Amino acid sequence: MRSVRTKSPPLATKAVKPALRGLTRPQLHELHYLMLLNRAFDDRISALYRQGKISGGAFGSRGQEACSVGSAYALEEHDVVGPMIRNSGVILTRGLPIRKFFANYLGRATSPTGGRDGNTHLGDLSLGIVAPISHLSSLIPVLAGVALTFKLRGEKRVAITWIGDGGSSVGDFHEGLNLASVMKLPFVLVLENNQYAYSTPTSMQCAASKFSDKAAGYGIRGVTVDGNDVLAVHHAVKDAANRARSGDGPTLIEAVTMRMKGHAEHDDAGYVPTALLAEWAKRDPIERFRRLLRSRRLLTEEEDRATEDRVAREIEKAVMEALSDPFPDGPTALDGVYAERSEDRGPA
Repeated sequence: MRSVRTKSPPLATKAVKPALRGLTRPQLHELHYLMLLNRAFDDRISALYRQGKISGGAFGSRGQEACSVGSAYALEEHDVVGPMIRNSGVILTRGLPIRKFFANYLGRATSPTGGRDGNTHLGDLSLGIVAPISHLSSLIPVLAGVALTFKLRGEKRVAITWIGDGGSSVGDFHEGLNLASVMKLPFVLVLENNQYAYSTPTSMQCAASKFSDKAAGYGIRGVTVDGNDVLAVHHAVKDAANRARSGDGPTLIEAVTMRMKGHAEHDDAGYVPTALLAEWAKRDPIERFRRLLRSRRLLTEEEDRATEDRVAREIEKAVMEALSDPFPDGPTALDGVYAERSEDRGPA
């Protein structure tokens, strides 16, 4: 197979000091914990898939943890998120219990979908999570609609969703972003430029030097950040959310990162040059953040080890509990799928 080298937009050159100063030591530790949790969760999903315990698709976000965790952590509790297939870190950061997340992949009755989905298509409106839609970019007009609701109600809330680089070529990207732009909605779109749209490299699907350049076509602000720097992502989303809350309209944020595995667990990513993966492995977001915290004396070796042990315990406990949860009863399979006929209305 012919190897195609992807082109990577220039990374943001702003220092991370402003964001570092804006976060307390406990908050920095929480970011570290959440990224470790994100990776450990995805790794266990991969293992469960290979053990035949997951019958649906299994998607991972190895190498992109900073995008999900950094962006979700920048939001306020009453904001609304629309995560996509590679945003398990968003769902975990918003507070969905790990056991319930595993239960959804495992098709258990205790999951947010009641066992009707063996994937990431779950939502929890009590946590401000809108369930993902399989068709990429479809959540952009949905979350733009959520943002429109906030504007009409005069609420200082923000709606945010994520998309990959390939999803920016889909019609919903244009329609949703154009609506958000024209109506100056409190909306933020994070475009995760992870170098591949399934097996198609960015160099073969977009001629723009940066995906954030697309923002100019809608008259909105476009920003490109280092998607493997959790503080840079956090700072960019925090700033965009504050602008949106103040009535300054939407922002398109391009987070330059790398998908370190295939599109899903069934894809071995043999089309990705090994040299490219090796290059991006040096920019691993978790290791970079760990080195930064250690260099600033904000994380000791003991604290680091304790966090890793905590994550391992929580993952193991959640998996064991989810595996022991019951499957849904067969007769309830259609509950919540079709509208229930009211007895007083008579036959349809």
